[in-house]
Amino acid sequence: MTTPAPTPTRIGPMTFIWGDRTYVMGILNVTPDSFSGDGLITGGDPLRAALDQAKRMVDEGADLLDIGGESTRPGHAPVDAAEEIGRVIPIVAAVHDALPDVPLSIDTTKAVVAEAALAAGATLLNDVWGVGADPAMAELAASARVPLIVMHNRDEARYDDVVREVIDDLRRALDRAEQLGIRPEDLIVDPGIGFGKTADHNVTLLRHLDALTVLGRPILLGTSRKSTIGRILDLPADERLEGTLATTALGVVSGVDIVRVHDVRANVRAARVADAIMRGRWSSEPEGGGA
Repeated sequence: MTTPAPTPTRIGPMTFIWGDRTYVMGILNVTPDSFSGDGLITGGDPLRAALDQAKRMVDEGADLLDIGGESTRPGHAPVDAAEEIGRVIPIVAAVHDALPDVPLSIDTTKAVVAEAALAAGATLLNDVWGVGADPAMAELAASARVPLIVMHNRDEARYDDVVREVIDDLRRALDRAEQLGIRPEDLIVDPGIGFGKTADHNVTLLRHLDALTVLGRPILLGTSRKSTIGRILDLPADERLEGTLATTALGVVSGVDIVRVHDVRANVRAARVADAIMRGRWSSEPEGGGA
């Protein structure tokens, strides 16, 4: 039996119809130490670099953009709230002014940063500790009536059954979020590939992504350039595009609704082909022989 698609979600200026097609989220890392080598604070003018990258990603087909000011790579330098606000808020405001029809997500674990980002034009909260005990982010999402991405994470990568435990942790986090007043249609889940998991755990989760549909929520997948792909291919972050595209296509097959990526154009193309095959999203004019 086919699982019914989740209820549509309004994110700022756009309504996302889940199950219709796969949406692509472009990553803007306003950091000097991103694991993927794409941090925008590397000299020069980060505001201009962010605007240029945002416009390029939208031109390449990004449906929404995720802006973050603190690296989440292992061993990253912690950033206090004031510094993170100084990094991201001018960029959120500038991108919102330049691209008012594009939904913006703020990638942060700090509610004070998220609140400032909402005031600057963000309309989606993305918390890498979405299953944590701190209710502040969910409380903010509820009071501001904006959607929240609930990502799975753990302090230690210990599991007896990683798929079942990730689903159970996410279900508990969703229940808490609803109890705090977030509407069910405003909750998006992310299995947290690369967060609190070994490479083997990540591969197992990717093999069973379709199991997450039992939660009845849209699923966001973030595998772009991650170390598990590097482990499989024995390649550095800047050579993991093809591996990322494989996970994007397999994610579409498994029912993923959003892919969060660095390389927008290539992933949009991969998602469109996978959507055409799996969802019947085929709009090209009929061709002649040799189809």
